[in-house]
Amino acid sequence: MSASGMDYGRESGGAGKALTPARFVWPYGGRSVYLSGSFTGWSEHLPMTPVEGCPTVFQTICSLPPGYHQYKFIVDGEWRHDEHQPFVTGNYGIVNTVLLNREPDYNSAVLSPHMTSGSSMDVDNEVFQRVVRVSDSTLHEPLPKISETDMEVSRHRISVFLSTHMAYELLPESGKVIALDVDLPVKQAFHILYEQGISTAPLWDFSKGQFVGVLSALDFILIMRELGKHGSNLTEEELETHTISAWKQAKLYLTNQAIEHGKMFSKRLVQAGPDENLKDVTLKILQNRIATVPVTHSTSDDGSYPQLLYLASLSEVLKLVCRYFRHSTNSLPVLQLPICSLPFGTWVPKIGESNKPLAILRPNSSLSAALNLFVQAEVSSIPIVDDNDSLLDVYSRSDITALAKDKIYTHINLEEMTIHQALQLGQEPYSYGATGQRCHMCLRSDSLHKVMERLAKPGVRRVVIVEAGSKRVEGIISVGDIFRFLLS
Repeated sequence: MSASGMDYGRESGGAGKALTPARFVWPYGGRSVYLSGSFTGWSEHLPMTPVEGCPTVFQTICSLPPGYHQYKFIVDGEWRHDEHQPFVTGNYGIVNTVLLNREPDYNSAVLSPHMTSGSSMDVDNEVFQRVVRVSDSTLHEPLPKISETDMEVSRHRISVFLSTHMAYELLPESGKVIALDVDLPVKQAFHILYEQGISTAPLWDFSKGQFVGVLSALDFILIMRELGKHGSNLTEEELETHTISAWKQAKLYLTNQAIEHGKMFSKRLVQAGPDENLKDVTLKILQNRIATVPVTHSTSDDGSYPQLLYLASLSEVLKLVCRYFRHSTNSLPVLQLPICSLPFGTWVPKIGESNKPLAILRPNSSLSAALNLFVQAEVSSIPIVDDNDSLLDVYSRSDITALAKDKIYTHINLEEMTIHQALQLGQEPYSYGATGQRCHMCLRSDSLHKVMERLAKPGVRRVVIVEAGSKRVEGIISVGDIFRFLLS
């Protein structure tokens, strides 16, 4: 069942007295969540605990006798029911219901549409895991389809929205934007990224009086790879003394981006004005394969320096889209379809398919392997899985900046340090608050709208598609995938 429903397993008891363990899940967040129902006499409140890796999902397991049961949740002191699960109006208002059979018929009771429509990520019952795997292969055949007309209507309405809303609408009421002087030493720059809890910062050149580029975690990855190479010209001493400007010039040679007749030219900074429409901003990010676009404002009349207003990202644009269509999702038929029925994302290839392999690593993989994968696969985060390909954690580009603390990069071996060890380095919160939830997951049966809402959260660029119960990684969807699909 979905995360707001229950998972079933059978427990052997005395003859005729078998109880059925049922997992109740509340996936909508809260500070404190309790469960109460007909099986507690509506007087006892059973505490629910957050699921590991999913702090907004609460669960508890009760062993109940077969039969019909009613239940509700108490979230932060208020009685709540789950609108996505079966419910009726009873003596205690609107309550959710469940029927537990004495001899569970997994083909009928468990394999219902509700069983795969939610976002439960932590089901550990072996029987349920097996049943969910069977349901994934049966319930989604045939997959829901959408007419070409409805698809075009959905895309047109989103395109119109993006074309008629401007970049200044992304600006928060308050906040800060950090820019770095190109003459700062590389070492100091990455300390600033780590201490401020950011992975990207625009670069300001005082001599030119303009923004000339962006420093990101990818730069640190490239530097770490060069440090790890035998006989590299880039030394630790150079990292201490080299300026950002010097590194950017060296980077052009290292990446062979621009050499023409012995002359090197730099890549022009991609930026946007506050009055540019969101469709143009989105296309700039997608076409240039970048994470953010600086939104700047300049008044050339008075000769003043341009103002850096904000760093626009696809997640911020997606947040506006979700907010605008939140109460009119029916006007976008494509939002109701399960993501497994839509042609985007990166999925684990099936037998006989030749899809691009999914970038994943084991906890004992070397940090060097992760750095190489970031560059070669051009991904912003890598799922870390166990021997069964079940999701354990995620290692992101931004985690690399943790190596700047106390100059950790000066005394590690990239081939010897494992991903597990590197993740432990990054578990400490930044100076300006905790890093927040690391693993953002969804199920292949989740709707496009639900996945978009998850990707619209600050700092989230990719969600990992997992199998219910086993958390086996099935694919990855990025915010870029969403916009490439919607704007195609």
